[in-house]
Amino acid sequence: MRAMVLDAPRTPLLLDPRREAPRPGPGQVLLQVRACGVCRTDLHIVDGELPFPGHPVVPGHEIVGTVVEVGDGVTAPSVGSRVGVPWLGWTCGECAFCRSGRENLCDRARFTGYHLDGGYAERTVADARFTFPIPEAYGDVEAAPLLCAGLIGYRALRLAGPGAKLGFYGFGAAAHIAAQVAQARGQSVYAFTRPGDTEGQAFARDLGAVWAGGSDERPPEPLDAAAIFAPVGALVPAALSAVVKGGTVVCAGIHMSDIPTFPYALLWEERVLRSVANLTRTDGEEFFSFLRVHRLRTRTTAYPLERANDALADLREGRIQGAAVLEP
Repeated sequence: MRAMVLDAPRTPLLLDPRREAPRPGPGQVLLQVRACGVCRTDLHIVDGELPFPGHPVVPGHEIVGTVVEVGDGVTAPSVGSRVGVPWLGWTCGECAFCRSGRENLCDRARFTGYHLDGGYAERTVADARFTFPIPEAYGDVEAAPLLCAGLIGYRALRLAGPGAKLGFYGFGAAAHIAAQVAQARGQSVYAFTRPGDTEGQAFARDLGAVWAGGSDERPPEPLDAAAIFAPVGALVPAALSAVVKGGTVVCAGIHMSDIPTFPYALLWEERVLRSVANLTRTDGEEFFSFLRVHRLRTRTTAYPLERANDALADLREGRIQGAAVLEP
């Protein structure tokens, strides 16, 4: 099969046109990849901002594929099913975190496209337990960003709480999905983009944001909560200063530049600063149930598999509105 492979951090992905196709082991399914989103976490892995896994890896963890073979012990999904594969690819099921419903914090967790080969390929294997049925209303390309941008945005919203006014710092793949979820829940969205990004601000308003401006601006009124999707630590003090007393700021990325020092007064009055770490299967079950009731739009830019490096470069330089998706 063809696959794009990362041999070492801070190097381009290499196209392997004759990589041996995987076979499903016990509890696994083999997928024919139909689409795979290009996530900022992939960029952090390629750019060496996350520790390199120590072996060549096929990135990609927003996978939509068709089951073509199942391993021993798999009863679902069945051959022919269309499923999605997320970032969280395996957990031990035995530790205190797993046993208390916090498998996203499992110390032995393995992640798709990082520890495990992912979807920048024509075929991939996945643990059957960590797959989700894709609602029929969504095409392959439009569904791919839901597997991480959508799921992480959904978890960030849950941790941000039910406040009426939400600020989103960074309006890319995750925020443009989370904004629609928030509005379906009756919440108002205030979008913060790179300063001067009028096109991105127009995109946010088109998706229903009640206000859109630069991340160097203050919102027109105090926010009940904010989620930071951009990997920029300097946004933390800005978000804290924008939320009301008792408000919450959620850092939704797996990597962020250092947070600068800020006065305690920004955190005082019971403001909360917290992070999102990965996701749980319960998050996925809830989110995809939500998607069967509420039809969301994902804005995507599609690339052929062999142009994965171009997709990563466009994401790195902020040239993509919404999400980039590879089509093997």
